[in-house]
Amino acid sequence: WQRCQTHFIRNILDATPKSLQPEILARVRAILAAPDRETAVMLLNETLAAYETKAPKAMAILEAGFDDAIAVLALPEKYRKRLRTTNGVERLNEEVRRRERVIRIFPNRASALRLIGALLMEIDDKWASGKKYLDMTDYWDWRERQTHITDSKIVKIC
Repeated sequence: WQRCQTHFIRNILDATPKSLQPEILARVRAILAAPDRETAVMLLNETLAAYETKAPKAMAILEAGFDDAIAVLALPEKYRKRLRTTNGVERLNEEVRRRERVIRIFPNRASALRLIGALLMEIDDKWASGKKYLDMTDYWDWRERQTHITDSKIVKIC
C-alpha cells in the first residue's frame, strides 16, 4: 500500500501551526526523499523529537502515516518518482469520468463496463506501443534479483 506523498504532506501541514509550517515541510520532504528506509526512520525520529510538543497533532499524523508514505522506498529508485503520488490513478479516473459525462446515463451495467473496458484497453495499447508511463523491464529484473536474494537467505537459514 503506497499512500500519496503529496496528500500526506497536505494532511500534516493542515494540522501544523502556521508559524512552523515551513520548518516541518522541509523536514517531511527530507524524510520522503530519503534514499532508504533506515535514513527515513532516522529523520522521522529526529523530527518527532523536535516537534512533538510544538505540533503534536501534525506529529501524530506523521507517525501514523509514515509506513504507508515510504512504502515506495522498497522499489528501485527509477520508479519512486512516478509511484510516490497517485497522479497516474487520478489521471486514469479523470479520463473515465470525462467519457462518462458525455453519455450521462447508461442503459445498464454492462454498457458502463464496456465503455470503461474499451478505454482501459486503449490506454494499455498506448503504453505498450508508444511512450510508456513506466517501463517495467528494469523492475522485473530487479524483482528477479530480489527473489534470488530471498531464496539464498532462506537456504542459509535452514
